Parts: sequence; C-alpha cells; structure tokens
Amino acid sequence: MVESLVVAVVGPTAAGKSDLSVALCKRLTGEVVNADAMQVYRGMDVGTAKITAAEQQGVPHHLLDILDVTRTATVAEFQQLARRAIDDCLTRQVVPVLAGGSALYVRAILDDFAFPGTDPAVRARLEAELEEHGSGALHARLAGQDPAAAEQILPSNGRRIVRALEVIEITGGPYVATLPEHTYIYPGAVQLGLDVPRPVLDERIDRRVDRMFEQGFVEEVKDLLGKGLLAGRTANRALGYSQVIALLRGEISEAEARDRTAQATRRFARRQDSWFRKDPRITWLPYDAPDLVERALATVRGNQSGPGGVVEVEEGLGAVDARG
Repeated sequence: MVESLVVAVVGPTAAGKSDLSVALCKRLTGEVVNADAMQVYRGMDVGTAKITAAEQQGVPHHLLDILDVTRTATVAEFQQLARRAIDDCLTRQVVPVLAGGSALYVRAILDDFAFPGTDPAVRARLEAELEEHGSGALHARLAGQDPAAAEQILPSNGRRIVRALEVIEITGGPYVATLPEHTYIYPGAVQLGLDVPRPVLDERIDRRVDRMFEQGFVEEVKDLLGKGLLAGRTANRALGYSQVIALLRGEISEAEARDRTAQATRRFARRQDSWFRKDPRITWLPYDAPDLVERALATVRGNQSGPGGVVEVEEGLGAVDARG
C-alpha cells in the first residue's frame, strides 16, 4: 500500500457511505475519519443518521461527538482536526478512511486549500446587515459580485453568504478564487463515489426520514433545545432540525415536518451529487453492486481504470443500507 494512502468515500446523503467505510477499514486495517459537519455534535444522532457503536463493528471513528451544539463549527477548524486525525493514522501505519457528504469539507481536507483571513469589523457589519435585511438580500448582493459563488451557496445559508462577502471585501477578488485546485496534499489519496440513481436515492431518503421520526427524532430535538441548540449558529441548521423545531413550536404538524425534511434532504442530495461530479478524480461505483467492497478495494489498489466514470456492473442486491 502507498505510505500516504488516504481513502475518501463520498456521495450524496443516504447513499451508504458509512457502511462501505467500515467494510473498507476492516479489509485495509483502517480507521474512519468523519467528514460530516453535523456528526461532530454530541446528541445529534438520530437526525444525522450517525453510525452507532454496534454498526461501527469495532472500527475506531474519529471526529464524532466532539462538540456541544452551542459551538460554531467552521470549515477551517474542521480541516485542522481532520488532518490531525489523518496524520495520526498515517503515523501509526493505519489507513484513514474519510466518510462524508460535503464536497467542500472533503476538498478542504484532501486538497491544497488555504483559508483567507478574517476581519472582525467587516464580519460584524455583514452580520448586522444579515440580521436586519435577511439572507436573501445578501445573497442577491453576492450574486452581483460573484455569480459563481452565489450559485454554490443556498440563499438561506446566511453564515456562508456573510463569509463569502467578507472574503470578497478583504481580498478584492472573487470568493471562488479562494477555492482549491484539484491538487491532493496526500499523494496516495483515492476518492470513491457511491452512484445511486436519483429515483432510488429519493426513495432511500424518504425511508430514512420515516425511520428518524420512528426512532425518536422529535424527542432528540426537544432534548437538544434544553442544551442550547438555538444558541449555536451551526447545529440547528442541520437538515430536519429546523423542521422539528417548527413542529415543537406548534407551527406545523408532524406530517408536514416529515414532508419538509424529506424535501429539503432530497434537494440537498442533488446539490451534493452535482458538486462531487465536478471532481474528475472520483471513481464512481454503483451503490448496489453485489461485489461493491471488492470493486472499491480494487480501485484503491490501482487495478481498475482511472477515475471519472461509473463502473458498470450487473444489477444486484444492495451491499449497504441507507446510512451515509
């Protein structure tokens, strides 16, 4: 194996990343490094489909349950934590296997990605404008200054809009210019994408959302509200949590909360898939290949054709479930 081998299992939510990551770790003598921004929070288990101790099958997992929900998690901080975990694995000659659905987080970890500085005065002014005018107005301004950045950031994501406008003001250049080239900092990095047809993915997401509510999602959110969920600037924006908060406030019914959570998750999954598809280094594997783990291992070992295309296999039973 390459001394600096780092494997990343990527793809949209509910594709099965968690299970494939565990299976690869068991075959490669590896450990999982979480690359999901919301699974770092303690207590956010059901709503993030966080892998359970039993499902981990004894494989060590890094960067799970490390922050209280009142803390704000930044990509820059996550990059440092994840690289520290990866370096620790490599020092011990253990293969780190990243598992996550955020293209930005994965690229921040794997690629030569330096973050621009921050200006407290500029940040405070933009945050005041966000509070006064709302994220939609600031997103419109971003679209005028950097259309490519606006296309990448949801109009409702006020925190990222503020950061993009801050970088533009500080650097005098477009925000997208600060995004990395496709240059790994780990020479042995390999990315595996789980390819799921959209209708199948939508069905898996719907099943996952139903499972979440059946497994106590509402009770989880109620408990986290008592621990300061609303005081944080990141955790309460996780998929499903704002919908359950609206349910607990009596603003919508449980059926509406389920439906809105599923709709938001399906939209998010489409964006995830779209952004991962822009990275030509990812080798895409059918999520339901009966020999998925063997194909993934073959890719890691360099025995398959280069990245960039879906590996065609016959239809088979799903090798992993809807986690990840």
